[in-house]
Amino acid sequence: MVSVGSTEQRHTVTVNLGPQHPSTHGVLRLLVELDGEIIVSCRPMIGYLHRGLEKMFESRSYKQTVPFTDRMDYCAALNGNLAISQAIERIGGITPPERAQYIRVMLCELNRIASHLVFLGTFATDIGATTVFLYAFREREKLLDLLEQMTGARLTYNYIRPGGVPADMPDGFPEGVGAFLDDLLPALDENDRLLTGNRIFRGRLEGVGVLTPEMAAAYGASGPVARGSGLNYDIRRVAPYEVYDRLDFDVPVYHSGDCMARYLVRIEEMRQSARIIRQCLKDMPAGDVMSKMPKIFKPAAGQAYSRTESPRGELSFYMVSDGTPNPARVHGRSPSFVHLALLPAMLPGVKIADVIAILGSLDTVLGEVDR
Repeated sequence: MVSVGSTEQRHTVTVNLGPQHPSTHGVLRLLVELDGEIIVSCRPMIGYLHRGLEKMFESRSYKQTVPFTDRMDYCAALNGNLAISQAIERIGGITPPERAQYIRVMLCELNRIASHLVFLGTFATDIGATTVFLYAFREREKLLDLLEQMTGARLTYNYIRPGGVPADMPDGFPEGVGAFLDDLLPALDENDRLLTGNRIFRGRLEGVGVLTPEMAAAYGASGPVARGSGLNYDIRRVAPYEVYDRLDFDVPVYHSGDCMARYLVRIEEMRQSARIIRQCLKDMPAGDVMSKMPKIFKPAAGQAYSRTESPRGELSFYMVSDGTPNPARVHGRSPSFVHLALLPAMLPGVKIADVIAILGSLDTVLGEVDR
């Protein structure tokens, strides 16, 4: 659909961008007003994937809510499992065993790498570098094989649960993870040679989609989007959970605030996740992996809030108990929803060819937007 309107001194054209996959990274519709090929305004339209997950949470028992988080950010399902499991544990006063906490952190960091590899491959394709898509998904397939060995699934895991994890690591899993990390780091160096130093790639990203630190803070940006704008904010550091306070890792921060900075943050985060995983394997104590949970879980009336650092930013859950087996209220704070709100502020003045680069650099997943 194309409609033509007018302003005082110019004619503008309103165009629908989406909803379709690959150019809008999911079922997102961008209503953009164009003056030639320059964006005048943008209105993101969401709701095409709406499934009412938060109301589903409230109609199930606490334990039954976990599989639904797999369907929110389906590129990082384990991070969603952890976020809601922590809320359930806090409202019920449950502490998972130490070994389970190490396994949870290791799995979430593996899932962070898998998610960033999806970003890397699709973002490179958005810019026109199709070879990197194949290279990134080559490494991701190795990682999904490991996660399947651990959880029995390749995408929607339902493996981190209230109280811990359902089973310990299978035989050969630590060795397989070590071998994967040995392959990953040279692969990231290969990516640097193909993309990071490529003048065409840099020309498409440097100075494009600049998000100032003030704007990032005002809109509540988090994760790589905020850290690409110079905000040194990572939940794993500012409000550590599980065993992150025992682990040595750096938080990558870049200050240019453009698409290139957000790309570089995610590349470096994969290297830091590899550091975290190696420490988890080295320091993991023996012991149980699941706390004793009542068959019918009915926490006392109260409320809880969990904050976690997903690959896309701050993923949090607010939960209210009224003393019954089902939560009375559940609300998720998803980073993709927050970051889509940046588009009306970031896009005016850029060319239409840059819209896809900017949207790709935000790395949104619509499953957690239309929750």
